[in-house]
Amino acid sequence: MKTHEEEALRSYQSVLIVKSDLDEAQVDQVIEKITEFLSKYNGSILKVEKWGKKRLAYRIDKSRFGYYLNVYHTCESIKLPDLEADYKLYALILKSLVIKLTDKELKAAMESVYEAEVEEKKG
Repeated sequence: MKTHEEEALRSYQSVLIVKSDLDEAQVDQVIEKITEFLSKYNGSILKVEKWGKKRLAYRIDKSRFGYYLNVYHTCESIKLPDLEADYKLYALILKSLVIKLTDKELKAAMESVYEAEVEEKKG
């Protein structure tokens, strides 16, 4: 039987668009900041995929490009609105989308290898 804490802790996927003019070190700082946000809500990062810089369909804060991050994480379900508010208030994040994952979806995501990671290992 699950405890109350385990029931409240759920798996999520956050797709974030951060400012495109950041270098690799600054992107890592954004990931560290997200880790801080999650630890505030008893969550943790399970997996991060850096999708890289892409052209946006429309301008966001006068930006034509954004750096995409895909973050699989846990978070207390009751604290999710607070996490989304933190994303909105953090200046380096242009847009965010948080999706609740089922156990099956999370398992598939953890097993999948993003193409950029495969290319890095080949090269």
